[in-house]
Amino acid sequence: MDELVQAMKKALADTFAFYLKAHGFHWNVEGRTFCQDHQMFSNIYEEVYGSIDQFAEEIRTMDAYAPASFARFSELTTIEDEIKILNAQGMYEKLLADNSIVMASVEQAYELAEAAHNHGLSNFLAERQDAHAKHAWQLRATLKQR
Repeated sequence: MDELVQAMKKALADTFAFYLKAHGFHWNVEGRTFCQDHQMFSNIYEEVYGSIDQFAEEIRTMDAYAPASFARFSELTTIEDEIKILNAQGMYEKLLADNSIVMASVEQAYELAEAAHNHGLSNFLAERQDAHAKHAWQLRATLKQR
């Protein structure tokens, strides 16, 4: 169970870091496709933000405390802060790479939840995998050059 709790804490931290980066990109994107980019980042950060509370509550149902500080999230995540203001393409590239990190941590937690026969948690994590697969598709499609 402890391994599952730790995997959930990492998945929460990765999810929060991804959310924060997408929200920051939403605020700071510029360029000829501003409206589309601004909306795309909004769609992503709003969808991801909607999952954060459930991650924390799932951790609490396992009788553990959810991380709840920037310092703790920073310790747990492997998503790097973005302190530069990137152009839109750079923002999409970073978010796509970070999405892969989130997908990997969610998949790890899913595998452990399945092994623990915690199917409610598994279902939640499977839904998160689907959501991030859709984000990956949208980010890849946006980056594609024809």
